[in-house]
Amino acid sequence: MIVLLTNDDGIYAEGIQMLGEALLQDEELELYIVAPNHERSATGHAITMHRPLRAEETHFYHNTNLKGWAVNGTPSDSVKLAIEYLLPQKPDLVISGINRGANIGTDVLYSGTVSAAIEAIILGIPAIAVSLVIPPADNKAPDFRFAANFVLRIMRYICEHSLPADTLLNINVPNRARREIAGVAITRLGLQQYRNAFQKRVDPRGKSYYWLAGEPEETVGEEGEDTDVAAVKKSYVSITPIQFDLTNYQMLDSLRKINWEI
Repeated sequence: MIVLLTNDDGIYAEGIQMLGEALLQDEELELYIVAPNHERSATGHAITMHRPLRAEETHFYHNTNLKGWAVNGTPSDSVKLAIEYLLPQKPDLVISGINRGANIGTDVLYSGTVSAAIEAIILGIPAIAVSLVIPPADNKAPDFRFAANFVLRIMRYICEHSLPADTLLNINVPNRARREIAGVAITRLGLQQYRNAFQKRVDPRGKSYYWLAGEPEETVGEEGEDTDVAAVKKSYVSITPIQFDLTNYQMLDSLRKINWEI
């Protein structure tokens, strides 16, 4: 089985390297890492069109079994370049992560982690996006070990049972020890909104500038308990199936009944 591993935190991030080491426990796995050469968080599904892409072969001195390329582009660039050029053949699965920080609710539209997985399913490859949920007030250091081993189990499941061609699994794992995980919840996307999203500051020359920040708002009670937002707040691992088809099918028939004169 050939697996492509990518992320948006950069190829040298702790999450992707710990995940790579965990996946190599499967002796039948052929693993490749192709990821941005530095952090490209919140780049969404951006691709590079107006400058050349470069991919440099990378060595991981703590684990010589890992092979990879660092790409001077976005997460979506990395997946597209890997599948269409760098890898000897198409992978059987693409895994994006482990991201440092949650990718839940409407945040998936901004997420480079999720967008990398979406690029994979656009190209016809099953995909997983995985993130470690670290609440703003949580002083615990990120611990990727449980999340990495959980992904290994999910990967083995996908080997035995295929995913729909146009669907990825978006997985969010609380930054907790295994004994503190409440369980696994199969969820839908929630609504992730922020208060005080921008901070206004003044530079040394007296000119104003704005810094995107903000804290998540409490919306769980308003939208239901079956969302990814609600699940991770209760220390569940959230698994959400996501498609890239954004069509509102319920509205198609009503629009077709309108006499659209030109």
